[in-house]
Amino acid sequence: MINGKDAWVDEFVLHHIGSETVESTYSDYSAVLKGDEEQAFLRKLFLKPFAQMAITSEFAHAVGLEYNVLYNLCNEAQTGRDLVECSVDIAKHLVNVSRHHNIRGGDLFVARLNNVGLGNERYTALGMYKFEEKEVFIESRTSEGKVTMWLNRGLGSLKPNKACLVVFTPDAPTVFVLDDHDNTDYWQKDFIGHQPKRDHVNSTSNVLELTKSFITEQLPQEFEMPRADQIDLLNRSVQYFKENTEFDRTTFVQQVFEEEGVIEAFDRFGKTYKETNDVAFDDQFAISSHAVKRQARVFKSVLKLDKNFHIYIHGDRSRIEQGVDERTGRKYYKIYYDEET
Repeated sequence: MINGKDAWVDEFVLHHIGSETVESTYSDYSAVLKGDEEQAFLRKLFLKPFAQMAITSEFAHAVGLEYNVLYNLCNEAQTGRDLVECSVDIAKHLVNVSRHHNIRGGDLFVARLNNVGLGNERYTALGMYKFEEKEVFIESRTSEGKVTMWLNRGLGSLKPNKACLVVFTPDAPTVFVLDDHDNTDYWQKDFIGHQPKRDHVNSTSNVLELTKSFITEQLPQEFEMPRADQIDLLNRSVQYFKENTEFDRTTFVQQVFEEEGVIEAFDRFGKTYKETNDVAFDDQFAISSHAVKRQARVFKSVLKLDKNFHIYIHGDRSRIEQGVDERTGRKYYKIYYDEET
C-alpha cells in the first residue's frame, strides 16, 4: 500500500519511553541524515513495515475530532511547528496513556517524511514508531594488524512493535496503524484514536469479506449447493475484482450470482453484515488492487475429499462433474482437462 521507493526522511527525533521503574527521557534535538545509504536504511525502518498494509484508518474521537490529542499534534507538525517540540508532546501523550505496569517501555521515533507514495500520488507524512526490543549484532574493527569484535545491541532488521503513519492526504489524513497485538487499547484507542476510513481501500476489503462470508456460511443454509459450486462463486468474485477497476454492485451480483433468489439472499445478508460488523460502503467505488491481493489470499479454492485428495479449483466449473457410483455408492468427481502441465 505504502510506496517508499522515492520517499525522503527529512528529520527524526528519538525519545525513550520509560516504565514503572524507569523515567522517560526526551531529546532536545533532531537528526538529519542525507546520505544515500542512511536514507535507504531509514526508508526500510520507517516505511517498509507499511508496504503490504491494505487497511486504512482516520482519526476519531467519541466527543469530537478536536479532542483527539494526536490528531491535533500531527496537524501542528504538518503546518510547520518545530518537530522536536511536537515530538516531545507526542511522547508525553504516549506516556500519559501507558502507565499500566504491564506496558513495556522502549524507544520512540517521531519522523517527518516527504514524497511518500499512496496510490498514484505523493504526500508528506508523520511517523511514530515504538521499539520495545533491540537485536544483538556483532561489531568488528581492524587496527594495527588485529581484528577485534564485540557484541552490541541496536536496531536494524527488527520491525517496530507498534507504529502509526499519518499520511496527509487531501481533506483528512489517512492513518496506518501497526500493532504487534491485534488490538492494544492504549496504543490504538488511547494514543491514536482511530476508526476505519470510508474509502475505496476499505470498501474493497469489506465487500470481498462480505462475499466470502455469504458464500461459505450463509449460502449453504439457504440453498443446496455442492462445495465445488461454492468455490466457483468464490473464484468468480475475486475474478471480478481483478478484472475491473470500478465496483458496481448491480453488475457484480449479476455476474457472480446470476440467479435472482441468490441475489436477494446476498442483499439480505449484506444488510445484517453491515450492522453486525459496523462497516459501510457504497454501491460504486474504485477497486483497490492492494486490498484485492490481500483478501484473495484467504479465498480458499481447495476441495478436500476425505483425507486422500485435495483438488484446487481455479477455473472453469463446467469441467468438473459430481456423481455417485451406482454399484459401490461412493461419491466421485470427474475432471476434464486438455493436457498435463
